Amino acid sequence: MIGAVILAAGESRRMGTQKLLLNIDEKPMIEHVVCSFKSVDKLIVVLGHEPEKLTPILKKLGVRHAINKNYSEGMVSTFKVGLESLKDCKAVFLGLGDQPFVDGNYLRKAIEAWNNGAKVVSPVHNGKKGHPVLFDQSLFAEILGLGEGEFVRDVIHRHADSHELIEAGRWAITDVDTPESFRAIKEMKFTSSCATLSL
Repeated sequence: MIGAVILAAGESRRMGTQKLLLNIDEKPMIEHVVCSFKSVDKLIVVLGHEPEKLTPILKKLGVRHAINKNYSEGMVSTFKVGLESLKDCKAVFLGLGDQPFVDGNYLRKAIEAWNNGAKVVSPVHNGKKGHPVLFDQSLFAEILGLGEGEFVRDVIHRHADSHELIEAGRWAITDVDTPESFRAIKEMKFTSSCATLSL
């Protein structure tokens, strides 16, 4: 069973508004993200700042969510909240709520690499590693045990010998933080899983 934790707890301070509600092709960004992961067995979106703005959309989509009350502590604490509820999964993707165009081909290749023994799988574009990252169940305890000042990348570095990189498109290193980056991503010719309805 493969799961996915979508991080959607941030304040969107640089955007100046809740960026996950911004429309792309007449759908809010968070809906595109959820559509991207519809092939996984279990999905949870972790909210934090003003969760009431996103919960109606998630309920409409039939997607589980959790709330990280300590979201200000950063990405690690948010990932932990989601991972706690998916500990029965054999592997879990760490996805970003502001990465609306995840390629289903990458997800398939990542799962294949995991099936072949990789404990961590990441997409890479022009030498830069991106998201979503797939983690084997054997690493869950290590991630959940991360303390203050430690990061998920520390776990990745400790398991470099079983970390597989998969070449991916520009989408893998593209997220949305500012009004300028939002305008740019809308102009990019990415394929939305919401539009294609297939992975």
